[in-house]
Amino acid sequence: RVRPLTCAETRRGDRQVVHSLGDGTVHVSAARHEATFGFSAVFDAGASQEAVFEGSGVRQLVELAMDGFSCTVFAFGQTGSGKTYTLMGPLTQGETQPVAPGLLGLMQRSFSCLLEQSRSSELALSASYLEIYNEQVRDLLSPGPPRALPLRWSKTRGFYVENQLNVDFESVEAITELLLQVSSLAGAQRRRTSAHALNKHSSRSHALLTIHIRSRAVSTHPALGGGSGALCGGANSPRQGTLCFVDLAGSERVKETGSSGELSVEANSINRSLLALGHCISQLAKPRGKRTHVPYRDSKLTRLLARSLGGAGIALMVACVSPSSRCLSETLSTLHYASRARRVTSRP
Repeated sequence: RVRPLTCAETRRGDRQVVHSLGDGTVHVSAARHEATFGFSAVFDAGASQEAVFEGSGVRQLVELAMDGFSCTVFAFGQTGSGKTYTLMGPLTQGETQPVAPGLLGLMQRSFSCLLEQSRSSELALSASYLEIYNEQVRDLLSPGPPRALPLRWSKTRGFYVENQLNVDFESVEAITELLLQVSSLAGAQRRRTSAHALNKHSSRSHALLTIHIRSRAVSTHPALGGGSGALCGGANSPRQGTLCFVDLAGSERVKETGSSGELSVEANSINRSLLALGHCISQLAKPRGKRTHVPYRDSKLTRLLARSLGGAGIALMVACVSPSSRCLSETLSTLHYASRARRVTSRP
């Protein structure tokens, strides 16, 4: 997704160097830099939030999660490129100034689809909301100040967060209340954010919001023969799916952002975890015969995303870029990063 030039970039005289060519291609044109990239879909500066939701395939991910699959939506890109806006819409000023319906992000639109389906289906829903800040995993839904939680591994569960709070719901009204709370940034206000030269509301942590969906599969298939075994997915067979939204903190260059002190430490931590994610993606993008060790353990971010990246899940990466000539280097880096991610094949 290519965001519009900001007022500051226009006043500064920045040129637009990123253009959508249609048919899922985007072209970067600048002095000594000419490159074209292909993706499943490309959204230019004029694309609406609804167009991104419908055209990126997020609606299909919601439906697949309800069918029992593990689905993940990543937002990746440079700081200030529009990741949080794409996922959550603009920041609200309070309950008296709600976000206009047309500006709602992928998360709220997904919630609406899920709730519409839940009215006609027997669903059990729960949610968890975590952030990774300076390599500490913290629970954003637990009461009180966010505290660090241990990250464990088991043969049956893989990597998981110990003592993580999962909030269960027994009614549509209850889950609506929590999802409105999260989507109106009541939970996100607890995330670490700071202002610097490129972004007034820069996220200083990676955030993972996961909706857990349990349902009962309905099937008319009879039991096999006269035996006791039933067909997989038969009557009363439970299905468990997840829908995870990952708002990655933006990659940034300290020289460009003017960060110092604690902001510089945070930036280094963010960049290290994104580099680890890039290494995992590079290995996963190789043919299986040429693939070596995938370094999931290099960061807590890659450990938590191990199943989404190369396991049995379905993942969508929304790469957000700035069209500004001043951001050319970071834009090219994001596009190369996303191109590698597109070559990763999982087995859902």
